Amino acid sequence: MQISPRCRALIGSAACAVGGARMRRAAWWCCAACGGAGTLTSTASCHGWPSTSAASAGEVRTLRYVPESSQDKIISDEDVFETLLKVFTALLVNDFSRQVPALALLPGVQRRYARLRAAGLGPAGSPPGRHSQREPLSPEEVLFRTLGFSLARERSSLLSAGTGVFVSRGSAPQGAVVAMYPGTVYRKHEPIFFQSLGNPFIFRCIDGILIDGNDKGLSRSVYRSCSWRDQLGPFQMSDVSWLTAAPQNPLAVGQYVNNCSYEKAANVCYQEFDVPRHFPVELKQYLPNIVYSHEIESHLRCVVLVALRDIKQGEELFSNYYTIVN
Repeated sequence: MQISPRCRALIGSAACAVGGARMRRAAWWCCAACGGAGTLTSTASCHGWPSTSAASAGEVRTLRYVPESSQDKIISDEDVFETLLKVFTALLVNDFSRQVPALALLPGVQRRYARLRAAGLGPAGSPPGRHSQREPLSPEEVLFRTLGFSLARERSSLLSAGTGVFVSRGSAPQGAVVAMYPGTVYRKHEPIFFQSLGNPFIFRCIDGILIDGNDKGLSRSVYRSCSWRDQLGPFQMSDVSWLTAAPQNPLAVGQYVNNCSYEKAANVCYQEFDVPRHFPVELKQYLPNIVYSHEIESHLRCVVLVALRDIKQGEELFSNYYTIVN
């Protein structure tokens, strides 16, 4: 089948050039779905490139119809911001003793977190004012006590799908932010060719911004280098722990969410979120994204995964990589 110019633009010329057979199949499927009209797009809500665990050739992806591109968000940016603020604040308060040296440069901020810890936001079970005598909770436990669920990376329930992401405790209500897609953020025309070779973790946003969520090889080295570059005194501007088996931000596992199938319907979708400039500097250490370069000043692009329905304990998260904008 001939790939139409509009569909090729939507898939991304770079992807078609280096993505191999999988991206050619994706481009073919795009044209088959939209008839070459160019209405299929990998937008913020149900899109991205197939992950390592995506199904093989011949898989039929389901679609979600969106009346207008402005409506292509499940929840508002304000809701995303408030959720991240809530989780990151709980993580910092839980690890308050390690944060004290950096927070000493911001006395007012330090006093605010100290009050939150004394009020009981720190490790649960501690009497007010005695949290320093208790060991910090695990990030997964903090997430559970903050949002009512926790996540775990385990073997997927899909055959030959590799790693998947499961709700290990509690339940995630419809509309909840359940994960984030970590990685280095590349704007258009920034060099990503070598990082993209054989890399199934590259996510493409609707405006052409790419997020490399690979935690190995060259992608790993690039992310670490950019993170060290952007450190502001004692303050980290991004989270590097998602590159390890024990991320300090328990939401930073979105790159391992598998695509849905006939048997396993999508229960989460992707949504783009630009981090506002007033995001607290002391909480940026939990953002699992970093820009490749600062040549163009812009907001940091993040991608969150939002629950399409209530997701119960033991369920695996499944996304939908594509959507149609009408």
